[in-house]
Amino acid sequence: MVQPDTAAYWPDEPQPLAVGSAPVPEYGSGSLADLLPTLAAGLGVPGLTAAIPELLPADRVAVFLIDGLGWEQIRNHPDQAPFLFSLLHTSRGGTGRPITAGFPATTATSLASVGTGLPPGRHGLPGYTVRDPGTGALMNQLRWKPYTDPHTWQPYPTVFGLADAAGVHTAQVSSPLFEHTPLTRIALSGGTFHGRLSGEERMDLAAEQLAAGDRSLVYTYYSDVDGMGHRYGVDSDAWRGQLSHADRLVQRLAEQLPARSALYVTADHGMIDIPFDEESRIDFDEDWELRAGVALLGGEGRARHVYAVPGAEADVLTVWREVLGDRFWVASREEAIAAGWFGPAVDERVYGRIGDVIAAACDDLAITASVHEPLESALAGMHGSMTPAEQLVPLVEIRT
Repeated sequence: MVQPDTAAYWPDEPQPLAVGSAPVPEYGSGSLADLLPTLAAGLGVPGLTAAIPELLPADRVAVFLIDGLGWEQIRNHPDQAPFLFSLLHTSRGGTGRPITAGFPATTATSLASVGTGLPPGRHGLPGYTVRDPGTGALMNQLRWKPYTDPHTWQPYPTVFGLADAAGVHTAQVSSPLFEHTPLTRIALSGGTFHGRLSGEERMDLAAEQLAAGDRSLVYTYYSDVDGMGHRYGVDSDAWRGQLSHADRLVQRLAEQLPARSALYVTADHGMIDIPFDEESRIDFDEDWELRAGVALLGGEGRARHVYAVPGAEADVLTVWREVLGDRFWVASREEAIAAGWFGPAVDERVYGRIGDVIAAACDDLAITASVHEPLESALAGMHGSMTPAEQLVPLVEIRT
């Protein structure tokens, strides 16, 4: 039987976004997961491939990851980030192009992609909170709660570990609070960890560590741009102040680079402000349609993993697509995997962590949960989806 064309009967009826219309991250040639394998391959680390062809090898390589600083945020704030703005033409090996974070565009997922050199479907951190198939409970992969064995959850070696084993001087310079966290252990470990509280101390020590070897791989990190964006939004004076501070940190490190060095400045995701109104913030805890048949709500406001009651998967997909489909890319687990949202392949152990339904925001809105996620629901700035403001991150380059 031929199905009727509903658009012909109801031409003003919003039509669901096609799953295939979502801008899939550039896995394999221009994503965060491709960065460290490319740099480490240039240092002669065996078993790794230079996946980003625009990047040339250097003897000493530093990666400075600024949490929450997307490509569009730099482009839109030249006065607050004059040094970074002046370097945009150097991004991605002088092409002046950004790279993509990966889906979802969130810190735990992106840091795991950076450190392992693998897309989310392989390393197995496919969201802010995801269901643990072994227990049936939601696991927060940023805070690692409830605790599970880190190396069972993410069994692959880190690029830092491979580089260290190959004789490359390898170091991470970050907040001392992160030294022993499970996320650091499974994504950013290998070589030596150096904890420093201030950004200025980190820049100075990163430069020292870079000069400490004939072949060096150094990683450093700054989180406060993301923190101010979440709390006050990327349209706030507080956020702009942090952007200016981060810009000065980049320049401080750049001015201390030893000979034969390359510094790459990137980010784990961008950010977007979500208005505080009912149209922009859809409260799952108050919406009976979206709650029907749902056992667990995972992910975050702009990238949701929806876990259905057994047997209700098709109904949940239908309802979420009908209610949200013109403003969110709504896909079944199988559709999202086939479309490559989590990378070219998904490991068997990761399959059940992905929602039965995945909803990724296209417009400036979010699915909050005021009762179950009061802190996250109150954030001004959010991220997670596949829009340019969230996905595109810089890869600016300074060489000596």
